Amino acid sequence: MDGESNGQPDGETQRLTRLKEEHGRYNQQLEALLCKPHLSQDEQLEEIRLKKLKLHLKDEMYGLRGAIRA
Repeated sequence: MDGESNGQPDGETQRLTRLKEEHGRYNQQLEALLCKPHLSQDEQLEEIRLKKLKLHLKDEMYGLRGAIRA
């Protein structure tokens, strides 16, 4: 990938960085939610949504890491 030869991250590396940041934001939101002693039904749904989003991002990151190494 020619973007890395001049010290600049290529598009895949930049995308991986953005995905990691987004994953971190979801993780922070989830941790804040789970600090509550009891969750309402809406909060329980939000917990599930955040976990699914994190998993989706993790899958994307894994795929991109493979592409970057190739």
